[in-house]
Amino acid sequence: MKKVLVVLMAVIALGSCKSKSSVKKFVVKGVITNNPAKMIYLEEIPMTTMQRTIVDSAALRKDGKYELSTGTSEARAYTIRLDQNPYPLVAIINDASTITVNGNFSNENKQFPDSFDVIGSTASSQLKEYMLRFNTKLQEIFSHLREGDSLNKLNAPDSQLMILEGKIAFAAAAAKNLTTASFKNSSNPALTMFILGYYQTTANQQGIGLQPLDKSEVKKVIDEAAAKYPAHPGLASIKSSLEGWLGKQAPEISLPDPTGKEIKLSSFRGKYVLVDFWASWCKPCRDENPNLVRAYDKYKDKNFTILGVSLDRPGGKEAWMNAIMKDNLTWPQVSDLKEWDSEVVSVYGFGETGIPYNILVDPQGKIIAERLRGAELEARLSEVLK
Repeated sequence: MKKVLVVLMAVIALGSCKSKSSVKKFVVKGVITNNPAKMIYLEEIPMTTMQRTIVDSAALRKDGKYELSTGTSEARAYTIRLDQNPYPLVAIINDASTITVNGNFSNENKQFPDSFDVIGSTASSQLKEYMLRFNTKLQEIFSHLREGDSLNKLNAPDSQLMILEGKIAFAAAAAKNLTTASFKNSSNPALTMFILGYYQTTANQQGIGLQPLDKSEVKKVIDEAAAKYPAHPGLASIKSSLEGWLGKQAPEISLPDPTGKEIKLSSFRGKYVLVDFWASWCKPCRDENPNLVRAYDKYKDKNFTILGVSLDRPGGKEAWMNAIMKDNLTWPQVSDLKEWDSEVVSVYGFGETGIPYNILVDPQGKIIAERLRGAELEARLSEVLK
């Protein structure tokens, strides 16, 4: 279960935007015991790239002590990571000038901590409490799912399976109720957004049984948080982005495909087009690609296609091509290989909220949906492509 908890933390990509207000020093220190790691890293989780960014690092002393610091001007989320471990030790919120994080590892497991303490941060303690309670419910669901698999192999009667389905639904509802209550009790905007991202990322994984928050529920969380913290630039940007492009004409996109041929969005006029903004380096994008492949295979013969627009980096054509091949993306792909300097970022205005981002364009070139992921993508396509 520890692995499940940390893996889910690793895919969460919500923090907050850059601010022009005064920068204050933020310090994280503590002791890591019973672990052979040599280095420790402080990583910020920005909205713009949706990728953890190292903002400081330090060598662990022989006694396990360390100290990390960075400049900060608004509420943000961070992770602490050891050496080359891909999974973070813990996620924290910078609501105090100094936070102490101690981690203790068992003799057998050096990848995931046996226990950890977060001292000096109210929001980080709230986050720890939420994640422990949420993942207890998640563990309960996984236990029922494993039991269901065993019963299926034994050809158990439907009555037994229905009882298990009821238990899963009950645990899933409890997890969602815990999440919505945590929004109300949150003491920090970055905490609210981290919990929102943590829950949505988990709930959008197929086969778990959790119900993601729908668009109206997400909007309510954002609106209430923005009203509670009107001076927070990140929340203001997210709230603004939620107004989005619905009902507006899609701005032209004209970029080269891998062969150098210019492809225009307008050339697909007469079809429904899902314009998918992604990048080979973006893990949430890559995790979403199987959903896009299923949607494309199901609807490609029903007046539907996808246009992939990559934000891969300068000199990153090979990584872009490898990702297209590995993820089986058989629809048209374009990129100017300028990452966040690509003109499409400023034109469509998703630089603050990051990728994956998509819009659904109707045959007349009007945007009729955006930010479609997971089951929501399938539901919207089935609605318009009857």
